[in-house]
Amino acid sequence: MKRYQALAADIERSIRAGVLQPGDRLPSVRHTCESRGVSASTVFQAYYLLEAQGLVRARERSGYYVSDGAARRLPQPEQASQPPDASIAVDVSELVFEVLHASTTREVVALGSAFPSPLLFPLARLGQSVAATAQALDPWSTVDDLSQGSPDLRRQIALRYLADGLQVPGEEIVITHGALEALNLCLSAVTRPGDAVVVEAPTFYAALQALERMGLHAIEVPTHPREGIDLGALEHAIIRHGPRACWLMTTFQNPLGSLMPEARKRDLVALLARHGLPLIEDDVYAELYFGDKRPLPAKAFDQQGLVLHCSSFSKCLAPGYRLGWAAPGRFTQAVARQKLTTTLGASVPVQLALADYLRRGGYDKHLRRLRQTLATRKARMIEAVGRHFPPGTRATQPEGGYFIWVELPVGCDTLALHRQALQHGISIAPGPIFSASRNFAHCLRLNYGQEWNARTEQALATLGRLAQALY
Repeated sequence: MKRYQALAADIERSIRAGVLQPGDRLPSVRHTCESRGVSASTVFQAYYLLEAQGLVRARERSGYYVSDGAARRLPQPEQASQPPDASIAVDVSELVFEVLHASTTREVVALGSAFPSPLLFPLARLGQSVAATAQALDPWSTVDDLSQGSPDLRRQIALRYLADGLQVPGEEIVITHGALEALNLCLSAVTRPGDAVVVEAPTFYAALQALERMGLHAIEVPTHPREGIDLGALEHAIIRHGPRACWLMTTFQNPLGSLMPEARKRDLVALLARHGLPLIEDDVYAELYFGDKRPLPAKAFDQQGLVLHCSSFSKCLAPGYRLGWAAPGRFTQAVARQKLTTTLGASVPVQLALADYLRRGGYDKHLRRLRQTLATRKARMIEAVGRHFPPGTRATQPEGGYFIWVELPVGCDTLALHRQALQHGISIAPGPIFSASRNFAHCLRLNYGQEWNARTEQALATLGRLAQALY
């Protein structure tokens, strides 16, 4: 355990024991440095960690105080409900469109949005890279390497993999219009209409929409809110239904926020290798971790090229630039051909601009600031849910990303809650849009990546009141 973690653990014990009570001011940074014999950096890291856990809150020019909700901790959901043991024809798009349309205006408090606030990103700095690279643009670069993308950008992405100990050569990387195109290209490369694909329950609704559009069936496998997909149930589904692929999020899963432990990721890859089953790994939130290091993807344990790894810059750096990629292992050529016959290539100026930004440095500094902001907002949202939502409510405590999964008491209809909330200018993502079988009727996903202000606090209070009336 590092020094700041030990200090944070000591303070947490004092809070749990009632020695430090809600409203109490923590010792100043200077006093703690002197009494503990640690640096100011260590104290700040400890206080940041406690803030991310919802135990303390910073007050401008005043210090850190024990938060009002610190003495109670909202319980977490347990294993997600058991989906039907069947291969399901998917029909969710109309419901998803109905729900998502509500998050498209600025007047709405977009707790149901799939995107963090655009104000979190260095768009002005990225604009400078766009201008600089556009002026120096080599005309031939607009027609070179169209299907797989800019060699410079692919090299920069490969270097980031290398920093985590992964050997992913630039030749394996295919640049795409965001991660969603990468995921769809990978799905097309390994399936044909009528095939079945394993998805988590609950799962990202865009995965269900992709299956619906391609004429594929979904096999839903229960997924734990903290540890990811149930590997025993997954093997049973493989043997019983003979799927052609899996589409999973192993790191900060949307909507649960679950993080599969590394040992389970290794077991997952080994299980799929035994059955020769490709894994389409959606890894778009991995840079948004709140711990000491980025979690390794399932791709790190792949020895047979069966993991088609997909990610993007949309969630952590450049929303709206629509720049993602796939590292599809043995399926690289098939994915590149799919890209060539659909959208041909991603925007060359955007690729060159992002390569320039990554090469110049500053990305990791931005990410550290972004992670701290998201961790703080997560703590505030969970605290607010605990204050305002009905007794019996549970919520996940994700270690990264920007979503929490809220489980209301059974009987609370979150589709009805969604429609009522819209009348108050609030959007949510109700549970049924995350299931091919329309499960999770009493659950919802909330986005803590939006701006945190009095309007957000009031929106959560209103949601709690409406949920209480439905209960």
